[in-house]
Amino acid sequence: MPTRARTGSWTRQYLLAAVSTDAMCAALCGFVAVVVSGAIPHRDPLPAPYVAILILSPLVWVGAIGACHGYERRYLGVGTEEYRALVAASVRLLAASTFVSYAIYVDRPYLSRFFVLVYFPTLLCASLGARFLVRKRLHHVRWRGIACHRAVVVGKGYAVSGLIMDLRREAVHGLMPVATCTDAPDDADGVPCAGSVRDAVGVASRYDADVVVVASPSGLDGIELRRLSWELDDLGIELIVSPGVVEVTGPRMSVRPAANLSLLHIERPALRGMKAVTKTVFDRVVASILLLLLSPVFLVVALLIKLRDGGAVLFRQSRVGIDGRDFTMLKFRSMVPDAEARLADVRESADDGNGVLFKRRDDPRVTPVGRVLRRYSLDELPQLINVVRGDMSIVGPRPPLRSEVDEYGSDAVRRLRVKPGLTGLWQVSGRSDLPWDESIRLDLRYVDNWSMFLDLQILWRTARAVTHGTGAY
Repeated sequence: MPTRARTGSWTRQYLLAAVSTDAMCAALCGFVAVVVSGAIPHRDPLPAPYVAILILSPLVWVGAIGACHGYERRYLGVGTEEYRALVAASVRLLAASTFVSYAIYVDRPYLSRFFVLVYFPTLLCASLGARFLVRKRLHHVRWRGIACHRAVVVGKGYAVSGLIMDLRREAVHGLMPVATCTDAPDDADGVPCAGSVRDAVGVASRYDADVVVVASPSGLDGIELRRLSWELDDLGIELIVSPGVVEVTGPRMSVRPAANLSLLHIERPALRGMKAVTKTVFDRVVASILLLLLSPVFLVVALLIKLRDGGAVLFRQSRVGIDGRDFTMLKFRSMVPDAEARLADVRESADDGNGVLFKRRDDPRVTPVGRVLRRYSLDELPQLINVVRGDMSIVGPRPPLRSEVDEYGSDAVRRLRVKPGLTGLWQVSGRSDLPWDESIRLDLRYVDNWSMFLDLQILWRTARAVTHGTGAY
């Protein structure tokens, strides 16, 4: 089967790259920690414990990651499990080394405290960075339709179409639809319909699929799904079942056994309680530090705006915050002083927005200084003051206007359950280039799946979005 061989080929290549980089990180970080901690003496030979570390650390580190499921095929290139495995492996090794060093060798520690302090944080950071680069390379080729799992999508016609759209939008997940099995044939998605939902096994074999994805609703009951899994297992084909719950990420879902059933348990969103307090503390501390560090930038930008036309440096606008409360949002002024008075005339001539938000790429009201500020999102820096005040967060949904909120449907109102942010999924996914429905979908996804880890991911992506300036006009 040539296609299956190609699939196995990229899997082996990815695993080889992951294992190799992990081993190299362990060896390099071990050497650096030995040197930095002063474990290498001037004349005497290197102590035996450190020799053992330099030799065995690559094997031990790779083994620890494997024991934490860091090399399982289902996690390759998607989700956060690979990163979680690295963190779990480092914690376990740290605990084991501490036990060996300070429990067995009571009189004389097996390893110096400074070595442990240097080695494990360095190893974790290096491995996380290396795995990130390996995954980015995989994502790059997947956007070109390479290194993907061949998938047969099974279910009702409209469910299959929606799932195919989602899979294409998130091509980095590596599921490439090659055929569908549905009772309502429709080749509008460009994927051939090869049979009904009960022909899934034969179609998967005929198209040499690696996985069968069952959409929801599928038209298959529990017994039929179980039999399908048995038949696919005999062929070495994986089965993935969509739960039909949209925009709920993996960490919130778990399987709970009850009454001989496997029930899907969905955790409540972490919008309140101690996690929300942690987010507030993080926001205010980081915003205060950034305000202090960026004060020279504030001064330069303020001088440039003032020297341009003598108008106000800051632009103040009423926005809607958490629970629908109004607040005054601050920005560096990027338009001419009478921009609001000229809005009606500019709106009539062109609108590059998404039907709800007015945006114009060549807006004549934007000053030359303002174009530079918008290109690199410098105009939004004063919002750090809003964060310190408690009106906004560093990461969150886009702060809406009252006119927008007045047109919200019942679903969109939910985005007001958290504080708006300087950056968010909307900002790092295209900003003004996104259609209105997509921007709302991203905001709701953030609200329902918030975590500090998600915030850190968005902050990482923000740096690239600011550099490229996508949708910033």
